[in-house]
Amino acid sequence: MSKVLFILNDPPYGTERSFNGLRLAKSLAGKDAHVTVFLMADAVACAKSGQKVPQGYYNLELMVKAVARGGDVLLCGTCLDARGIGDAELIEGTRRSTMDELAEATLAADRVLVF
Repeated sequence: MSKVLFILNDPPYGTERSFNGLRLAKSLAGKDAHVTVFLMADAVACAKSGQKVPQGYYNLELMVKAVARGGDVLLCGTCLDARGIGDAELIEGTRRSTMDELAEATLAADRVLVF
């Protein structure tokens, strides 16, 4: 099984980088790959629960949940703190992480994709 690490940096809305990264992560998770997504910088807001978006607009909360069911979704703890997002606000199945854990995931991955 191939190990793929995604590093997302952009906010959940306003650009489509995180959206596209999660789309690919979700697709790869269904193709015999172990997917790890590491959210850092403004991308940590992708894992905030309770997102409300206009009808017909994509919802990254639902996409993060789908990826978390088949892989790992890790969030930079420093980035969470800088944005005032507490652990209780995170989507179930995601968790606070560290740069050391990102370094380990990078070394273990067969491929690293950055969005």
